[in-house]
Amino acid sequence: MTRPSTGTEPGATAPAGDGAATGTAPYRDARLDNAKFLLVVLVVVGHAIEPMRDIPAVGALYYWIYFFHMPAFIVISGYLSRSFDGSSNRVEKLVLTVAVPYLIFWTIHQSIYAVERGGPGDSLSLLKPTWTLWFLVALFLWRLSVPVWKRLRAPVLVAFAISLFAATTSLSDTLSLGRVVSFLPFFVLGLSLRREHFLWLDRLWLRLASLVVLGTTAALAVPISDGLSSDWLFWRDSLTDRDIDPLIPSLGIRLAFMGLALAMTVAFLALTPKRRTWFTALGSYTLYVYLGHSVVFILLKASPWYDAMDDMVGAAVTVALGLAVALLLCTPWVRAGMRWAVEPQMSWFLKRDEPQATPVPPGGGDGEVGNKENGNREKRTAEV
Repeated sequence: MTRPSTGTEPGATAPAGDGAATGTAPYRDARLDNAKFLLVVLVVVGHAIEPMRDIPAVGALYYWIYFFHMPAFIVISGYLSRSFDGSSNRVEKLVLTVAVPYLIFWTIHQSIYAVERGGPGDSLSLLKPTWTLWFLVALFLWRLSVPVWKRLRAPVLVAFAISLFAATTSLSDTLSLGRVVSFLPFFVLGLSLRREHFLWLDRLWLRLASLVVLGTTAALAVPISDGLSSDWLFWRDSLTDRDIDPLIPSLGIRLAFMGLALAMTVAFLALTPKRRTWFTALGSYTLYVYLGHSVVFILLKASPWYDAMDDMVGAAVTVALGLAVALLLCTPWVRAGMRWAVEPQMSWFLKRDEPQATPVPPGGGDGEVGNKENGNREKRTAEV
C-alpha cells in the first residue's frame, strides 16, 4: 500500500468540490492559509508568555489570545475536514498524519519530562496527552465522527447540546475528553460551512464591526484576567469541578465564553487578508510549528529563562522569541530535519491491499478482448 499524498498539515487543502477543477491542483484558499499561520503564531506566543501571566499586561494579552485562538483554529479544521468520508484511504491518511506524530511527540515530551524530574512520572499512559498534544487527539476523534455529523439535519445544534450538557458531568483527562467535548461545536460549525459563507466576511460593515469586537475584547481582557480564573480559558475541566454552582453561574459563564469565542473568530477571519501575502505559504506548515514549538518551550521552561525574564522587557523579548521560533520552524531546513516526526513514512506498518481478481466477462474467448475494451474505456474516463 502506498502512502496517500499528505500536506504538511492534516486537511491543508480545501475539499474536493470546493472550486477544484478535475485534473488541476487542489484549490487553496489564501484567507485560510493566512488565518492558519496567524493563529499558530498566537498559539506559540500564548505558550511563550504563559509562565509570565503575573505581569498584568502579559496576563491581559494571554487572556485575549485564549479567548478565541483555539476555537478559530478548530473552526478552520472542521471546514477543511469536510471531505473526510471514512474510507480506508482517508483513515490511513488520518493515522499517518495525526496518530503517528502524536505517538512520536508524546514520547519526546515524556523523555524530556523524565530527564527533568530524574525519572518516569506516575503515569505513562498513551491515552493521556502531554501539554499541546490534546489537539491531535481531538482532531483524530472529530474527523472520525465526520460521517455522523454529515447525516444529521441540525449538526451544530446537536453538537452544542452535547458540549453544554456533557460539561455538567465530571470528565477525566483520558484522551482529553473535556476539551474534545467542549470544543466540539466549533469543529461541527466549521464542518457545516460552505465557501459562500466566507463571502460575508468581505462586507465593509462587518470588517468595521470586527475592529470594534477585537478592540473591545482587548479592553475587557484586563478586568477579566484580574477577576476570573484562567481555568475557564482552557475548556478542559467539568463545570462540576469548580467552586461555584455548576448550573446557573457556570453554564452562564460557559455560554458567554462560547459566544465571545464565536464573535472573535468571525472578527478575526473578517480582518484576515484574503489575498496572498508573504506568509500565505507558511500556512501550509502549521503542524510543524504546532508540534515543534512544544519541544522548544518545554525545554525553555526547564531552563533559567523565565527566572531572568520577569519584567515587561523580558516579556517583550519572550514574545519576540516566540515569533522567531514560529518563523524558524517554517524554514525548509528545519522542516527537513523534522519531517521524520511530523510526516513519518510509516506505510510499512500498514497492511497492503489485497489484489482484486479481474472479473471474466461471459463469452469465453471474447474475454480478453472485452477486458481490453473495458480497460481502454476506464483509461479514457480517467483522463477526462
